[in-house]
Amino acid sequence: MPPARSDIRNLLKEYLEHHPAEREQLEPLVAALDSEAEPTSRATFPGHITCSAAVIDRDRSVLHIGHKASRKLLAPGGHVEDDRTLLAAALREVCEETGLRPADLCLTPQVLGAPIDIDVHDIDANPTKGEPAHQHIDFRFAFYLVTGQPPLLALQDEEVCGAQWLPFADVRSPTLRAKLLSAEAHGLDGQPEPVNASALIHDGLGRYLLHLRDQREGIGEPGVFALLGGGRETGDPCLEATLRRELAEEAPGLKVPHLTPYAVEEATGVDGLAVPIQVYAGRWNGDPDTVDLQEGVLLRWFTPDMLDRLRLSPGLGDLVRRHATKHPAAKGPPDTIHLSRDEAPAGTELHIVSIHLYLQDEHDRILLGLRHPKSKYAPNEWHFLAVH
Repeated sequence: MPPARSDIRNLLKEYLEHHPAEREQLEPLVAALDSEAEPTSRATFPGHITCSAAVIDRDRSVLHIGHKASRKLLAPGGHVEDDRTLLAAALREVCEETGLRPADLCLTPQVLGAPIDIDVHDIDANPTKGEPAHQHIDFRFAFYLVTGQPPLLALQDEEVCGAQWLPFADVRSPTLRAKLLSAEAHGLDGQPEPVNASALIHDGLGRYLLHLRDQREGIGEPGVFALLGGGRETGDPCLEATLRRELAEEAPGLKVPHLTPYAVEEATGVDGLAVPIQVYAGRWNGDPDTVDLQEGVLLRWFTPDMLDRLRLSPGLGDLVRRHATKHPAAKGPPDTIHLSRDEAPAGTELHIVSIHLYLQDEHDRILLGLRHPKSKYAPNEWHFLAVH
C-alpha cells in the first residue's frame, strides 16, 4: 500500500504555507498527484516522488554519501517502496544506505514530520534500466542524531562509496542548503529535545490515570495502557500547549488546572524513531467515565501495586513508581485530605464536602454499598453511596 495521496497533499499544503514562492516550480508535483498513475512509483513518468533524509549532528553538519550511480555527493535517499508514509521512506533509505538505526534518529522540533525541502530535479535516461529522462520530486525530511557522537556507519556497498559530514553552508543541494541556513536562524541546532508531551495525572491519594489505547495498526503503542498526550504540531507555541491541545482532543471533559514539568522520557515511535517525551505532572480527582473520551478504549485509575497486572507502554511502570515514591499518598479519609492552593482549580473553596445518597424504596429498604477493601475510608464496610 503506497502512501496515501491525501497525506501527500497535506504535506504539500503545509509546505506551501511556509514557502508560497515555490508554488510554480512544484507544479510537476501537483500534476503527479492529479494523474491516474501512482505518484510514488519509479515506473511513473515523466516524474515521480522520491524521499531523502537530512541527518544533522550536534556540530550542525549534514550526512552525505557518495552515490555510485550518479557519482555525486548526496543526502541519503531514494525511491518509495512499501512504505507507510513518505517520512518512513526517507527513514528506511537512510538506514539502508548508512547502517544507522531508526532509534539513532529523532525528529527536529523546528520541522517535525513535515518536509524541510521539496526539490524537483532532472534525471538522465538510464537505458540499462529502460528508464527515459525524467524528474525526481524529492521530499527532504530532517532528523537529528540522538547521541552526541555520530555512530559508526555501515555503508551499503552496492550503492554507496563513502560518507562525509558537511556543514550547512556546504550542503550540496542548493535548495536544501538554503532551507537549512534559514532554519538555523530559528534554532535548528542539532540538539535533540522533546517533541511529544504526556500527562502523569494523579489524585493525591495514590491513584494514577491511565489510558488504554486502541489496538489499531499505524498508531504508536497500540493496545497498551499509556499516558494521555501526543506529538507537537507546528502551530503549538510550546509543549504545554501541545499537551493541553491533546487533552482537549482526547478527553474534553478532563480539566487539569496545573501541569508541571516532571521528567523527560524516551520512547520509540511507530517508525522506530527515538521520541523524547516531556512528561507533565498534574492533579485531578474526577470520574474518568465523565470526560467524554474521544480516542482510545477507556480511562481508569490504578494504584502502583496494580501495574504488574497491566500491559503498559515501556518505562511507564517505573515512571509511576518513581513519582509515587517521591509523592506518597495523603493519609486519612478522603474528606480530611487537604489540597494546597496551587493544586486546586482557580476559584475553588478549599473545603471538601462529602455528599451521601439516602435511597429508600417502598418496602423501607435502604440502599448501601460495600466499600472496596483498599479504600482509605471505611474499607470493607457497608456505607451510603457517597461522593465529594
